Amino acid sequence: MDMLILVPKTTNRLHYIFDLIIKDLLGISFKLTTDNEVFTSHNGPKFHYGENQFWNEPFQKAATILYEHDITEKELKIVDYKDVKAIFPVYNEKSIFPFDLFAASFYFVSRFEEYLPHINDKFNRFQAKDSILFKMNMLEKPLVNIWAMELGEKLKAFYPDLQLKKHTFHFVPTYDVDASWAYRNKGVFRTTAALTRDFFNFDFTEFKRRWRVITGKEHDPFDTFDYQLEVQKELGLHPKYFILCGEYDLNDKNISLRNNEFQNLIKRLGDYAEVGIHPSYSSYLNKDKVRKEVRNLSKVLNREILMSRQHFLRLQMPLSYQILIDLDITDDYTMGYATQAGFRASIATSFRFFDLEHDNVTNLTIHPFTVMDGTLRDYLDLSIDESFDKTAKLIDEVKKVNGTFILLWHNETLSDEKRWTGWKALYRRILDYALDKS
Repeated sequence: MDMLILVPKTTNRLHYIFDLIIKDLLGISFKLTTDNEVFTSHNGPKFHYGENQFWNEPFQKAATILYEHDITEKELKIVDYKDVKAIFPVYNEKSIFPFDLFAASFYFVSRFEEYLPHINDKFNRFQAKDSILFKMNMLEKPLVNIWAMELGEKLKAFYPDLQLKKHTFHFVPTYDVDASWAYRNKGVFRTTAALTRDFFNFDFTEFKRRWRVITGKEHDPFDTFDYQLEVQKELGLHPKYFILCGEYDLNDKNISLRNNEFQNLIKRLGDYAEVGIHPSYSSYLNKDKVRKEVRNLSKVLNREILMSRQHFLRLQMPLSYQILIDLDITDDYTMGYATQAGFRASIATSFRFFDLEHDNVTNLTIHPFTVMDGTLRDYLDLSIDESFDKTAKLIDEVKKVNGTFILLWHNETLSDEKRWTGWKALYRRILDYALDKS
């Protein structure tokens, strides 16, 4: 029997977050009603979301954001709750939570704050330090999952026969291929310019290395794809690759898609992994450019492109996602920060994108990643051991809620050279830790 949920009124926002928490995370089928008499006479499990409890049914005092349609600044009061913090406190001793977990979850998952006026960083990205989760020191906690699990326990206490969905932990390795090779296949002009620069900078070590690689006498350090294939076969992993296909530019320096060896690499990756587009830096908010890049990658693979992750993680709500939807992209993996590890949407589970501008749930599924290699080394300036400890702690958080841990890595990080010395071994440590079932 469906759980009957009494609400003051129904809205798209309310439907969306109840679908996510009650149906998707808890696995409880439900129906909404605004009829008090229908609710009172219901003999099965019931839940009341509103102003005041009727009798002894499980009751959650409601904030107002789910009944609204505008996108305006909210006065966010932060409250302590057990070992975490929350927003949207409510004051009713009968409420099963002292804050509105549905309103708070909606605020986080919809990325409400990213629609409001804010100052972007130099790459036109919303800054992690401006997020309420960062200010709460809760960026490394998947609060939505934590609260959903506790809600399930509370409902189970009321209705012992209630069947809750059992989730299992998943680990998903993903790679952004920004530069397939360090030296090879760059074309005559780029290669000549690089050799000339090395020579006049008196960097003869680099000059010799570059020459040996392009003449086939030495392996290109960024070509770590054999290792990736080997470790993924060994561990039974199912990786996802995002290929930069834009024209050469200041921040788009991959190989030309007209290069046969690059095409062969992409086809090879497509033989054993899912491959998606990595929309170029210069295609930011330009639907025609993204369309062209998607079309070109599709031609190489001879298949439809359904996945995407923005280069430099350049994401503007909601336009970036609206463009992907218009281009029939079904899955996006951009939801995360470059400067901080953790849970940008405070959730460790895939979810549908809710477009606040149009007030509707879309068919685009968001897959939030948890940590990126460049975040650990370049933004947080962590050592190899510190990077492992940080990542292991985040893996533990995801395991506690049986969520999905998505790791963002680059092929060049596995070169084990220069700035990435030691990171190949770190990567393997992370994989082993994530897959350890003890």
